[in-house]
Amino acid sequence: EPLGEDWRPVNPYRGNEKAIEIGARGYNSNCARCHGLDAKSGGMAPDLRALEPNDDGDAWFLTRIRMGARRDDRVKMPPFEGLISQEAMWAIRSYIDAQPDD
Repeated sequence: EPLGEDWRPVNPYRGNEKAIEIGARGYNSNCARCHGLDAKSGGMAPDLRALEPNDDGDAWFLTRIRMGARRDDRVKMPPFEGLISQEAMWAIRSYIDAQPDD
């Protein structure tokens, strides 16, 4: 379902099977190279499964995926705003939330 132009503060797709399926493709295309296959970090970037599936985890996720991250003027994560839609970002978050912690 399209979400419009206003950014949602919490994941509107949490637990939605179709969003998880779409999010898996988005994650594997955009995130897996740094955050690991099946969201299992290989050490290069944070393990996203550690994010709480709640409003606080959503806020951190949305800020990072939209704005990226820099440390000491070095890009640690590129910003994806303008490259990936809000719907795709939340679908990716839904996929990450659905991954087991093992």
